[in-house]
Amino acid sequence: MRKILVFLFLLPFFNVGASEYKLYSVPGTQVVPIKDTISDKQYELLIKLPASYEKNKDKNYPVIYFTDAVEHIALLSSASYMVWRDEVILVGISWQKDISDDLRKQYGVHVSRFMDYTYKKVISTKHPKIKFGLADKHLAFIRKDVFNYVESNYRTEPNNRTYFGFSAGGVFGVYALMTQPDSFKNYILGSALDEAVPTLFAQEHAALKNPQSAINVLTSYGELEKETGPFVEDFVMQLSNKKYKGIASIENVVAEGYGHSDSSPLVAAHGLRWLKNLQSKSKSKSKE
Repeated sequence: MRKILVFLFLLPFFNVGASEYKLYSVPGTQVVPIKDTISDKQYELLIKLPASYEKNKDKNYPVIYFTDAVEHIALLSSASYMVWRDEVILVGISWQKDISDDLRKQYGVHVSRFMDYTYKKVISTKHPKIKFGLADKHLAFIRKDVFNYVESNYRTEPNNRTYFGFSAGGVFGVYALMTQPDSFKNYILGSALDEAVPTLFAQEHAALKNPQSAINVLTSYGELEKETGPFVEDFVMQLSNKKYKGIASIENVVAEGYGHSDSSPLVAAHGLRWLKNLQSKSKSKSKE
């Protein structure tokens, strides 16, 4: 684990800044344009296939989907190699590409995350141009367009999808878990919760209590996140106490000595190891 964390922390420094050198991209990664056919928005998928994908023509692979694609592709690529030996497909979902120029200039290229990852439809006097609360539409896009594209073009395990989200992306993952839990089999949610925990439970879907479901949840936050921690603990306690039959397992990890942003490498490393252990247990049971 220590070696993985050191590697992940040093990864950004491997790039050479001099303009005369060619840019480096993550090997094996495809950039695929994709349209949200519901909202008519343009996105990109960063798809990284396992090194063994072309050789093992008869093999299907589990898929890890994640938001904030450009921020997490290198992190999850290295973590999946170290933990999974590349035996998993990574699918990163970008920020909206055809965002208006005025929004991009004012808020940056990542501005769509304030809209796509939030579920509370509020009007902000400070940010009147931003349409908060579009998580329902973004989730519909992922379920309809992203899943259809990936599962139609690659050898995947449709019943073995995992979602990785951190910070605002983690909030979106919690929303998906509570409203349409069958979107993913496994949820890795880092630094994701706030005072809106009761609002999320008010939207819980009946599938959470469906004994035929088998959802696994890993939550995490940094020890130094004094405001976030209690909300994560409350969320985990409520999920555990209500004993939802649709949730097979739930685990919470506190990153000791870490804050918000710097805990993300730990979440990635621990989350993928947690996921690998789940897969190993599942295979062992299927052989019995």
